[in-house]
Amino acid sequence: MANTAATPEAPATAAPDPPASAPLAAPAQDARADISPPDGGVDADATDAPDATVDRSDTTPAPVQIPAPTRLAYEVSGQARQFTYSARAELLWQHDGSRYEARQEIRAFLLGARAQSSVGRITPQGLRPERFSDRARSEQVAHFDHDRGRVSFSASTPEAAVDPGAQDRLSIFIQLGALLAADPDRFVPGTGITLTSVSARSADRWTFTVEGPETLDLPAGPTPTLKLQRLPRHGHDQRAELWLAPALGHLPARIRLTQANGDYADLRLRSSSAP
Repeated sequence: MANTAATPEAPATAAPDPPASAPLAAPAQDARADISPPDGGVDADATDAPDATVDRSDTTPAPVQIPAPTRLAYEVSGQARQFTYSARAELLWQHDGSRYEARQEIRAFLLGARAQSSVGRITPQGLRPERFSDRARSEQVAHFDHDRGRVSFSASTPEAAVDPGAQDRLSIFIQLGALLAADPDRFVPGTGITLTSVSARSADRWTFTVEGPETLDLPAGPTPTLKLQRLPRHGHDQRAELWLAPALGHLPARIRLTQANGDYADLRLRSSSAP
């Protein structure tokens, strides 16, 4: 899905959602996310330097609560290359308490399919991706080498430096939900959460700001949520809006990703079930 979740040739996005059973709690430790209080501001240099050494000022302990294995179904509306489309998407989230696998796929008539997957470990700090793949006509892959603090790409792009809490474009939504589920009172409106976000071609620092509560009228029914938003930082950047549902373990009930050219993908929760 948005450079993050899978959408057919359009914005990529990744959206998890309602847990089928009670969340699995991980020990409270440093989640390697920069969490700034309202009006705290963000380090512009850190967010604009994907291949530079990221700042490691993220020393505030942040507990995480990993959602239970779940299969999520979404209705999708979007625009790609000035073509408006409707589609269905599915996110399959699985783990055994020590390792996880997430896969999201979106299919649209005439536009084809796009799938993203993330595989890695579950640690006291949350998700630790090892491999991220993004497949449309062909597959591109990012490999994490946490011992070296680097990520390499199958595309012809140079490897990048990443911090221990780096996420990929699919796992980042699950990690955000895990942070909020563990300590929701910490994330009042105006709070900023900054994580390294790795696509199949590059790494960057993404900052989400907590906007506030909203009740959404979704295909799955009325759903109270907490909205987070990432605003574009330059002309070619994308806007990401994320609605986390407290009743669903703070997993996304909706994700909307908008590209600089106006293309977008809007995923709205239709149903959830056990894997």
